[in-house]
Order: sequence, then structure tokens, then C-alpha cells
Amino acid sequence: MNHKNAGVIPLVATVGQVIIFPYYIIWLKEVSLTFTLFAWFFAAFSFAAAWGYQIFQSKKNKKQSFIILVYAGMGVVYLLVGSINQWSESLPYAVVLLQVFLGVLQGYFRAWHSEQETYHLHAVHHYLIVGFMMIGFTFVKIISPVVYITIFGFLLCLCSLWELICKRKFRLSKKV
Repeated sequence: MNHKNAGVIPLVATVGQVIIFPYYIIWLKEVSLTFTLFAWFFAAFSFAAAWGYQIFQSKKNKKQSFIILVYAGMGVVYLLVGSINQWSESLPYAVVLLQVFLGVLQGYFRAWHSEQETYHLHAVHHYLIVGFMMIGFTFVKIISPVVYITIFGFLLCLCSLWELICKRKFRLSKKV
């Protein structure tokens, strides 16, 4: 895809993931109740991320990606995390499923992003933006981790929608 915003959305997703991850870890520790369960949740995420990375790397046609679905999927996971507010006996099972789903999507996204032309430029911008954002966060009173997680989930869903709109416009302009 070759449109103006193609380079901006992956940067938003990768910077947002780094910024939101400490809040996500706080949420994960709260729902884990024990360090052992937290470690198992994180292990599930890590193995799933390796699996997602491998899924993308094993594709024959890397130009055709499902990145719109990846953005939307990650956004939905973060929105679900933000909406979980009660403990129940089934919560650990739901959390492990969310961890696996998020891990696969993030692994796939990382593999896809490293193949993009703008990746090296994004790496530099990524560190600069994260640095400024973290300094900015020191001036913000922390409300609740789920507020930030929910906002980021909504932002990822908007990125997915924006990518879909741009992709359609690109296809229509290509036909003309």
C-alpha cells in the first residue's frame, strides 16, 4: 500500500504499545493475584508472540498482510481489558485467552513492521516519541490503568478504520 498515512499508523501502534504496556502489566498483576499466575500469563503472551512472528515470517506473499485486522484485534483486546472490572472464577481463563490472542497479534505486527520501508526511520522516531511521552506522563496524575488501556484500544480501532478507508481510496484511485 502506498498512501501518505501508511507510515504513521504503525508508529502510533508501536509507540502506543510501549507506553501502555506498564499500565497493562499493572492490570495483569491485579487480576493474577499471585506471582505464579502472573508469570504463566506472561509466558503465554511470550510464546504466542513468537508464534505470531512465525506466522508472518512463513507467509509466501508478505505484501498481502492482514494488518487492518491486527490493529482491530489488538484494539478489541485492549477494550475488553478495559471493560473487565469484576473478579470471577472464570477470569483467569479469559485472561489467558486474551494474553494468547494479544501475543499472536503483537508478534505478527512486529514481524510485519520490520518488513516495512519506514521501519528504520520508525525505530528512531519511536525512541524519541516514547521519551517525550514518558516525561509528559510524569506531569499527569494516574487515574487508573484501565482508563489508559481503554483509550489505547479505542485508538487502535480508529487506526484500523483509518487504514481501511485509506486502502479503499488507494484501490479506487488505482482503478481510475
